Amino acid sequence: MKSVTLLPSHKKYAVGKILCLGQNYAKHAKEMGATAPASPIIFLKPSTAIIENGDPIVLPKMSNDVHHEVELTVLLGKQGKNIPQSRAFEHIAGYGIGLDMTMRDRQKEAKAAGNPWSIAKGFDTSAPLSPFILTDQVADPNNLEITLSVNGKERQHSNTSNMIYKLDFIIAFLSSIFTLEEGDVIYTGTPEGVGKVVAGDVIDAEIPGIGSLRHEVVSPSSNSAEASR
Repeated sequence: MKSVTLLPSHKKYAVGKILCLGQNYAKHAKEMGATAPASPIIFLKPSTAIIENGDPIVLPKMSNDVHHEVELTVLLGKQGKNIPQSRAFEHIAGYGIGLDMTMRDRQKEAKAAGNPWSIAKGFDTSAPLSPFILTDQVADPNNLEITLSVNGKERQHSNTSNMIYKLDFIIAFLSSIFTLEEGDVIYTGTPEGVGKVVAGDVIDAEIPGIGSLRHEVVSPSSNSAEASR
């Protein structure tokens, strides 16, 4: 089972569900040819998609159009169901940064056919995650700068203040559908600027005060770790 680390204690949390928001920034919804959603768009990733900072992102053989999406991530520290917005932050153990790697071509095919996005979003290495930091080290999670560059060229730059649905609402909404558990991770959505990556690209992402990620994108044949599983 995959686990994540909460700093500075280095406490390990076994990851259960990875709950993700789609189109939670209006400008990203627009670049995807959509309007801002009237209610949160939710999808899930398996915990097997997680990789740590520095591990390679492996391009799936079945896709020719894999995109990067940088996001603020949330680690849940205790179980809850039907959590009131007023108590939502009590369930957060820490904050991190993550990448939601997406097979855009497969996602478009699924959307056109009215099928789920699971393959496009949940493939191995599609969920790079930083360690998480304690909530008391973050003054305002709804006001954090977030950036991503590929090969040193900036592609995404925004602020979590631009999220359509804020963290307290997200947690209350999710808990009305799913029982939230210790170790669950929430991806809160990506800002505009998503784009294709190819083998040899290096992705750098950062939320100052939270963490950073650096990953090389590799082809399946170059990933020796995959062959040894």
